[in-house]
Amino acid sequence: MTSGEWMESAACRSAEPDELFVQGAQQNRAKTLCHGCLVRTECLAEALDNRIEFGVWGGMTERERRTLLRRRPDITSWRAVLEEARQAYEHPKAS
Repeated sequence: MTSGEWMESAACRSAEPDELFVQGAQQNRAKTLCHGCLVRTECLAEALDNRIEFGVWGGMTERERRTLLRRRPDITSWRAVLEEARQAYEHPKAS
């Protein structure tokens, strides 16, 4: 799914942009827009792969994303990692 395609399905598409670019406790309220969003994974991957510094993306604040990027500097494609994790979650292998 391309950037333009997933954005059309985003739960926040009708929200005011200022609602997602807030600070402090308001970020937790902004993150609630992401709960249940069908394209949360694509959104988070976009922010991580492109090192987007501001706003809530994919249910994570800029601070949370920076922490994740510091912990995993070896990852070159967050889109691939997150998609693989989603597939494993949705289709677990029988043991």
